[in-house]
Amino acid sequence: MKTIADLGGLRGKRVLVRSDFNVPLDGTTITDDGRIKAALPTLRLLIEQGARVIVTAHLGRPKGAPDPKYSLAPVATRLGELLGQPVALAADLVGPSAQQVVAGLGDGQVALLENVRFDARETSKDDAERGALADELAALADAFVSDGFGVVHRKQASVYDVALRLPHAAGLLVRGEVESLNKAIENPARPYVVVLGGAKVSDKLGVIANLLGKADRLIIGGGMAYTFLVAQGHSVGTSLLEADQVETVKGYLEQATAKGVEIVLPVDTVVAPAFAADAPATVVESSAIPDDQMGLDVGPKTRELFASKIVDAKTVVWNGPAGVFEFEQFSQGTRAVAQALVDAGGNGAFTIVGGGDSAAAVRRLGFDEARFGHISTGGGASLELLEGKSLPGIAVLES
Repeated sequence: MKTIADLGGLRGKRVLVRSDFNVPLDGTTITDDGRIKAALPTLRLLIEQGARVIVTAHLGRPKGAPDPKYSLAPVATRLGELLGQPVALAADLVGPSAQQVVAGLGDGQVALLENVRFDARETSKDDAERGALADELAALADAFVSDGFGVVHRKQASVYDVALRLPHAAGLLVRGEVESLNKAIENPARPYVVVLGGAKVSDKLGVIANLLGKADRLIIGGGMAYTFLVAQGHSVGTSLLEADQVETVKGYLEQATAKGVEIVLPVDTVVAPAFAADAPATVVESSAIPDDQMGLDVGPKTRELFASKIVDAKTVVWNGPAGVFEFEQFSQGTRAVAQALVDAGGNGAFTIVGGGDSAAAVRRLGFDEARFGHISTGGGASLELLEGKSLPGIAVLES
């Protein structure tokens, strides 16, 4: 991939940057600005070089039409605070407001275009429709920098098509993400341990299939663990279960045995009668979950087991929480996994937190992000890289 340096002198040039500002909001309040902070190194580099920086990004799923609750106005305010300079927000994406705001930029100044997903062409499956929007975006700029790793697995106008129309480069975030994840893909230091959690096993089928030939251990927690427990013949009460994936999981368990890959599952579970922060919790063996209870976290013995299987690793990739970390009493499993990664890192392991809820959990639970080798900003993109897929937004940067 080309770097920003390959674009040559940028002073006075208009540079369109695709960032990932899909941050969580409580009304108009940003509750986690991690993705905005992750974009700062690239933006500051462009500012230092005197570029006129035009940022495009999405927020939420506004269904291809303007929706005030998905406006990037809170992002523009927070980005300006972090950069220490005003960030003008265009009231539209490629219309009169965007053209006026861009025309008014001076060297080293930054503008943010309104939510790119307010235009249905951004996510269209029709190449011509996406291309028409890409033409209008490209007309605003002289060069393109792709720095929204969380969307590089999408063939979208502001991610893929605009790169076909302008001199392009990968931003510092995208380059760092790809280089870090490649350490876990191409020739990982061993033992190589992958920790998978989150709600659905179906979200991670491709990763599991690919890693069965690469990882030394797969540790399974979160809601997806219950489908594995059923595949082993256990009852899981009212826990989250993907019954249609049980046979697939049985096949994975057989493949793991044949290939010598260790699969580590919860041995005890924190259960409750309802999905609620204040639901009365008890700990049971994972093989004896009551019919009227649901698993919401891994139990204390499992926390110790998971930690023991992580701490001696030399490469660790973690994607997906071990329980409902948003509820304090069901956050201990996720906390234990995060601490085990920190401990493994202290022992010389390269540790990757694979974006999405895992990255949010690290911040919510108060861990120092510097204690991890790499915290990804893109859950879906990092998963697809781990699956061995070619990502459109990366492939186009290599052309």
